[in-house]
Amino acid sequence: MDRADFRPTPPADVSLETGGGRRTVVFVRDLRHPPEAVWSALTEPGRLAEWAPFLADRDLGSPGDTTLTMIDGETTERHRATVRRAERPHVLEYTWGDDLLCWELTETATGTRLTLRHTLADGGMAPMVAAGWHLCLDVADHLLAGDPVGPIRGAEAMDFGWPGLRDAYAERLTGN
Repeated sequence: MDRADFRPTPPADVSLETGGGRRTVVFVRDLRHPPEAVWSALTEPGRLAEWAPFLADRDLGSPGDTTLTMIDGETTERHRATVRRAERPHVLEYTWGDDLLCWELTETATGTRLTLRHTLADGGMAPMVAAGWHLCLDVADHLLAGDPVGPIRGAEAMDFGWPGLRDAYAERLTGN
């Protein structure tokens, strides 16, 4: 696909859970790829660089400390992270700054049901976070299908439907 022709898919199944004074965005997405392929995209630095909002300084497929570097054009911001659980190819859980992400992969008849639980340090960011992961996972889906469009990160996301996704997720998550 030509990058200029990329458009996001419709808003996905998303909900908001609260507990312990924090909010968790629960994002569910069905992918047409087997769990092992999705796992590789979630853990391998070279694959992450093609779709994720950050670069990883090591493979995330094993527990331990790491650094995730956010990229926005020429600006980078390093965040400490710790992989807490890595149960190939089913569960990946890591901290990202003050947030906690848990990726669950369940095999389906047509591929993988991906459930992301992103617990936020700042619960007010839920619609923005959901829109960001939506775009990232659209890009990952293209990558896994052998039709890469390249990562869409930071301010560049504004040109690829992020504002509309943010508004749709705000409606779904907060009723605003």
